[in-house]
Amino acid sequence: MIHDESPPTTSPQEAIAAALRRERARSGLSLTEVAKRAGIAKSTLSQLESGSGNPSIETLWALCLALGIQFSQLLDPPRPQVQVIRAGEGAELASAQAEYRITLLSAAPSNVRRDIYRMTAEPGQPRRSDPHARGVTEHVMLCAGHANAGLAASPVELRPGDYICYPGDEPHVFEALEPGTWAMLISEYS
Repeated sequence: MIHDESPPTTSPQEAIAAALRRERARSGLSLTEVAKRAGIAKSTLSQLESGSGNPSIETLWALCLALGIQFSQLLDPPRPQVQVIRAGEGAELASAQAEYRITLLSAAPSNVRRDIYRMTAEPGQPRRSDPHARGVTEHVMLCAGHANAGLAASPVELRPGDYICYPGDEPHVFEALEPGTWAMLISEYS
């Protein structure tokens, strides 16, 4: 007999709302202070905490920096021991800047400091990322398509199977050069 002890499925917005409320309470910061630190409107944060907002990746990163938490803490509920995420499934978030999406595949347990994402991108506007927290290293392996990735000042052209590692605490970029581009991204925290 198989027992599924996984929690009930929630939408990404519900998971984000619960995590924002939890982390803001843990930090002891007011709604106004977190919004100010993240550079967003207080009303936007209020909507996100109520589950009615539709945040971009950029807004969520800003909130993570303001709260001093890892990005994955906003999306990752407790998980069963064995987990399978089929292609096209999982909580997907979109960028407001480019045709770029990420799906959290695995968050780092408390004794491990890394998160694994599947990211998809289409040609057009590149996804430019501001520096993440100090000490973050990003690892990208291109699985399909063609892309430029790495530090914003010197991106590297990648083909399927190519791997790049760069400091995520510096400005960086991911730009799809052909349709159907996707890659694995590992964010490592030190």
